[in-house]
Amino acid sequence: MFENTFKNKKVIITGHTGFKGSWLTIWLQKLGAEVIGISDKRLNGLSNFEISSLSSIVRSEWIDIRDYQLLSKKIKDIKPDFIFHLAAQSLVKESIAKPLETYQTNMMGTVNLLETLRHIENKVTVVMITSDKVYRNQEWIWGYRENDIIGGKDPYSASKGSCDIAINSYYDMYFAEDTSNVSIASARAGNVIGGGDWAQDRIVPDAVRAWSCKQVLQLRAPYSTRPWQHVLEPLYGYLKLASVLSRQKTVVNGQSYNFGPNAQNNFTVYELVKMMSQLWEGSRWEDISNKTISSNEAGLLKLNCDKALTQIDWSPVLNIHETIKMTIDWYLNYYEGIHKTMYKMCEEQIDTYENKISTYL
Repeated sequence: MFENTFKNKKVIITGHTGFKGSWLTIWLQKLGAEVIGISDKRLNGLSNFEISSLSSIVRSEWIDIRDYQLLSKKIKDIKPDFIFHLAAQSLVKESIAKPLETYQTNMMGTVNLLETLRHIENKVTVVMITSDKVYRNQEWIWGYRENDIIGGKDPYSASKGSCDIAINSYYDMYFAEDTSNVSIASARAGNVIGGGDWAQDRIVPDAVRAWSCKQVLQLRAPYSTRPWQHVLEPLYGYLKLASVLSRQKTVVNGQSYNFGPNAQNNFTVYELVKMMSQLWEGSRWEDISNKTISSNEAGLLKLNCDKALTQIDWSPVLNIHETIKMTIDWYLNYYEGIHKTMYKMCEEQIDTYENKISTYL
């Protein structure tokens, strides 16, 4: 897979301690890459990074991406072949409570990386991960395309939209020429689920925390619709984008791509929980939407991914039932103390996913 694109290559992942970052770290390790993670040291509670013992496997550089001088020096010293930029403050609710920190981390952290790339002396392929929430949400029943208007309402969405604008600006001003050392593209993914996510105010972590303690899950917004996809789906998109970008720069350089599930995987929170509960014995939930204050999150989010299919031959391969089963299997393996290590569990699920991809090729 990926024609040995990443084998023996230096790959930086910013935000490697996060949910997506930890899975991407394991996948790239499996592909033979030399992974160097850059993250802030702050880890709150459980994390896939810790549970999968990645600290003993991967080189970690503990750098706050808001520190331009330190970030720039470290990246120039490493001389990476690839960079995946995932570091962010990623929670809408926290962004509302802490807008300044959110803008500093998401927007200025991204600008610090872009400015570093402007002065880099080696060839590097860069995938900048933003969000599906960059779009000005009109609650459309059709999916947003990459050329739709950017503009989020809450600080998280707005800061991520600002990142995409900054990426486009730096590309046009500094990276568009054939002589540039930098090949760059941005990726926008929808809601992801999967094992190892323990973030607050996300439905799957909330569910497994409650059900593992035999408590009742409280549903704050049961009828909000989301494009649910397994975490490996967009990660495959990021890897595919980086691979194509490194070999066919003129095709995808400076472009943005959506990575979301098939339309059939758009379900309400209630429908998702109902399907999850079938795999978790004794699970219970209650609707408390009439007792809670609005979360300021959109009720309907949907992406159009035709561009990724056409230009880099990416499409999602898991249906909703496969997505949920892989997710619940991971958590059951963890909570029931089955003999597999969680790193091994992640590797096995990546193997399963790669085999699924091969049937589509």
